[in-house]
Amino acid sequence: MGFKQKNRILNLEFLILGLAVLLLASCAKTGAPKPYGYYRITVPDTSYVPFESQYPSYPYSFALSRNAEVRPRADEPYWINLYYPALDATIHCSYKTVRNNLRELTNDALEFVYRNASFANAIPEREYAHPEAHVYGVLFDLEGNTASSCQFFITDSTKHFFRASVYCNCPPNADSLAPVYNYLRADVIKMVETFKWTK
Repeated sequence: MGFKQKNRILNLEFLILGLAVLLLASCAKTGAPKPYGYYRITVPDTSYVPFESQYPSYPYSFALSRNAEVRPRADEPYWINLYYPALDATIHCSYKTVRNNLRELTNDALEFVYRNASFANAIPEREYAHPEAHVYGVLFDLEGNTASSCQFFITDSTKHFFRASVYCNCPPNADSLAPVYNYLRADVIKMVETFKWTK
């Protein structure tokens, strides 16, 4: 066996040994999984118009976001859906005339809210009272992975009862949908604070 041949075998042995050492060294460390990522959600700017300027025959009005499409519902008078195309979210709004059934309407609204109680981390309530406008209501924030992130009802205690709930058209995930929930909550608060009866 010549010197060149021995040198080649020796070089091959060093190469194999070096690859084995690198392979073993690379296996010594365990990798960490990447955390889940969420889509970046950009919410639009907001400006408002009076609801009654578009629907003067309805018995109520509030500051309506220009980003919402009003979709009247045919099944009940004065029921509407406020659809936000940029967010694929809807505020479902219902209206009932009070006919000595205020307690029943209030209990129904509370039942809708607390249907999500098993999924909610907390359900803080905020009361609203504007006696000069005969507007009294309660706003519910449903914290956690609930189907509806925010609901409220408003009444004058004698003639009118209005209820609304916010839904996003996707599986509930409070972390990834936080910008959408915050945006819609601000719109809901604006609705409640500017709400009035027109009849």
